[in-house]
Amino acid sequence: MCGIAGIYNFQSNKSVKLDQIQHMVSSLNHRGPDECGFLIDRNFGMGMSRLSIIDLSGGSQPLHNEDRSIWIVFNGEIFNYIELRQELEFKGHHFYTHSDTEAIVHCYEEYGVDFVKYLNGQFAISIWDVKKKKLILARDRVGIRPLFYSLLNNNSIFFASEMKAIFAEGTINPEIDEIGIAQIFTYWVNIPPVTSFKNVNELPAGHVLICNHKGTEIKPYWDMQFPANGGFDKRQKAEIIDELKDQINKAIALRLRADVPVAAYLSGGIDSSIISTLVKRNHNNNLTTFSVAFKDKDYDERTYQEQMVAHLGTNHHMCEVDAHDIAEAFIDVVWYAEKPMMRTAPAPLFALSKLVRDNNIKVVLTGEGADEIFGGYNIFKESLVRRFWSRQPDSEWRPLLLSRLYPYILKDARHLNTFWQGFFKKGLKQTHLPYYSHLIRWDNTSKTRVFFNNSIKHHYNTVAEHQDLNQYFDADIKNMAPLNQAQYIESKLFMTGYLLSSQGDRMMMGNSVEGRFPFLDHQVIEFASKISPHLKVNGLNEKYILKEAYKDILPEGIIYRSKQPYRAPILSSFLSDKTPELIKELLRPQAIKQYGYFNYNSVDKLLRKGKNISAKNDMAVAALVSVQLLHYHYIERFGDHDFRLAEKQTVINLN
Repeated sequence: MCGIAGIYNFQSNKSVKLDQIQHMVSSLNHRGPDECGFLIDRNFGMGMSRLSIIDLSGGSQPLHNEDRSIWIVFNGEIFNYIELRQELEFKGHHFYTHSDTEAIVHCYEEYGVDFVKYLNGQFAISIWDVKKKKLILARDRVGIRPLFYSLLNNNSIFFASEMKAIFAEGTINPEIDEIGIAQIFTYWVNIPPVTSFKNVNELPAGHVLICNHKGTEIKPYWDMQFPANGGFDKRQKAEIIDELKDQINKAIALRLRADVPVAAYLSGGIDSSIISTLVKRNHNNNLTTFSVAFKDKDYDERTYQEQMVAHLGTNHHMCEVDAHDIAEAFIDVVWYAEKPMMRTAPAPLFALSKLVRDNNIKVVLTGEGADEIFGGYNIFKESLVRRFWSRQPDSEWRPLLLSRLYPYILKDARHLNTFWQGFFKKGLKQTHLPYYSHLIRWDNTSKTRVFFNNSIKHHYNTVAEHQDLNQYFDADIKNMAPLNQAQYIESKLFMTGYLLSSQGDRMMMGNSVEGRFPFLDHQVIEFASKISPHLKVNGLNEKYILKEAYKDILPEGIIYRSKQPYRAPILSSFLSDKTPELIKELLRPQAIKQYGYFNYNSVDKLLRKGKNISAKNDMAVAALVSVQLLHYHYIERFGDHDFRLAEKQTVINLN
């Protein structure tokens, strides 16, 4: 795992200086503290910071092909590199390392830009073709690894794993994008290429960017595909389960390839329990596992975690957090995430990855992706239930269905009326829309607009037209089955833009830890996409096929437990006597007025309610704190950060 960065000046007489790339890479040291490497070729330069995991001694970057005409820096892992190497050696390619990185170089040499189609992995790649003076940037299929770029007056392109590296070079200054804010507080995420900062773009997942002196082209190479209605896998359930198990076993085996120990997260949910069980049973009798626990019992799942630890006998480490811990961590969370957010949920995971690193572990397997591809979220069931209500508005089943969907809501009177009103009175005549499953969520989220200034409110109106989604999504979404539409939207937005980013890559790499996701192997995704919707959500039984496949190896208390979404406290974190002084300072009237993103009167009225703030406005408090922190880190104090390079450095100069 690494962080990458670079600059390509399209005019050949405008050279790139080594110190420019060094400044960029120094800001990515957390992504790879072991060593760094640089390549300079006149008007092009790139570099990387390395977290060594495969071929510890020989995998230093930049790497090259046989005649040194193709160079690469790379963030991520190519899990099928052994098989790729065998195929490429058979075709006549010669390798000089045992790293997965070198397989990419020869794959590009053999297949050109189509090389990405041969990779099974998670990656952000920069390839410099010396002879063609061509830059190729590529991002993995589902966006596990981030990649950003900035075009400067159509004369230069800057790129990096994180936006802070682009700003660290000094040419482009951070400026928060109000459109980006409006998107996040509608969809929960930005819609690529939009980011939280002006003049910086996100390369979408499953895309390559090709750049030479003539210009820049961005091309898709992969997207989630679902059969048209009636085109699903017709085999018997038992046959489908057999293949499902085979696919997941292969995905896990590939993701255990490393020259360092591999651990696992064990949340107590079915997904991480499946991964940990299969690793323990088939590969590793000394598995180390990690989990988050909360002092606040409303959020705590340690009972299930302890049940799985006892079941498997793992070497387990638990990170227990309270509201104060979450608030303290949240300050760093926004720095690493580079975007505002409506949840504090990333903060405990940031603390967890620190515990992982403190135990000298660099790699963990996690269960992310199973909910998206096998139909595990309540929003999927909710969409199906609301379609039923639209057909039978007077059904006596409605209260029972609501209690089945959200049993934990019934325990909290603050939430009950909000959910009741939202379910029974909204959007029941919009079932024909391809975005139907998510319209209620987006509508509720966008109510945060009342707290923002008039300029940002205006951008909310533009976002509400969904033109950005129409361009980002596959036009074939209109022909997908309703459940598949919801899966597609959730995967393209929440999974890629939040779960794998703000809550995934950034929280792990902030502490130099790499996450690997067996359920997000593209072959697993492609297989799961062909499974009939009724085998994913069977009645109101989510992830039905996954539970059927693994019910014999998991405790009943795990396989049949009620689903509890992963959440973390907000109000008690930010509105208490123990709240960190920095956050208190950023919530004071002077800071609200000085930064200027919010309507002060609306915010003042909200904050005066203190812990009596309604459940529906929890997210507004998280929005307020995170936007203020984003400005603090990137606008007010960015120049105060002391970035440093790793001691071990390699510099290659082709001039």
